[in-house]
Amino acid sequence: MKYPEVTALLSVLAVVFLRGAHGWDAPPFCHNYDCPEFTVVNKYEDFEERAYQVSRWITVDSLSVSDHDVKAGFTKLWDYTQWDNQAGEHVNTHTWPALISTTEVEDGGEKHVSLSFYVAAEDTVLPTPNDASIRDETMAAGTIYVRTFSGFPSDYNFQENLKTLRDALTQAGKAFDSHQYIAAGYEGPWTLIGRHNEVWIHAA
Repeated sequence: MKYPEVTALLSVLAVVFLRGAHGWDAPPFCHNYDCPEFTVVNKYEDFEERAYQVSRWITVDSLSVSDHDVKAGFTKLWDYTQWDNQAGEHVNTHTWPALISTTEVEDGGEKHVSLSFYVAAEDTVLPTPNDASIRDETMAAGTIYVRTFSGFPSDYNFQENLKTLRDALTQAGKAFDSHQYIAAGYEGPWTLIGRHNEVWIHAA
């Protein structure tokens, strides 16, 4: 199975790269930008267990994981932050990561895909979107299992790392959401070395 959402994520991260940080002392892979706060609970050979605090995101659904649909969705989010809202205000885009969340249905039917930008803690009140498909979402505090891999992401190495993470969680006896996974991006596509890529799976 291919994972074209990774290719799509790389192609759109270029428009969200101009960023700076406030608040939490984020880890180096956040590049001095705001990131959702977490504590490392445990490190394993093939994954890391993190306890995330509650976090806030602006999210839009995508029709599919095709490059075209994901680009269109991220463009909606980007435009919203750039004054395309009812208040005509700029929303802080100095944050990472950008997420592509995919939920698989049990019968093998169509996937549900959503795209998200992290909302900086300083943005306590967000302007109402002009586009009603954009929503203000909260990710509950909880455990997320994370596998990190370097190099330039591709459909192949994302699929490989997702499988490795799922297998490692099963072997470690961890209960996890087997139907959802998240691609988290922290760099623009022009960053060729020292890349930090993540696969997230929520604990069940």
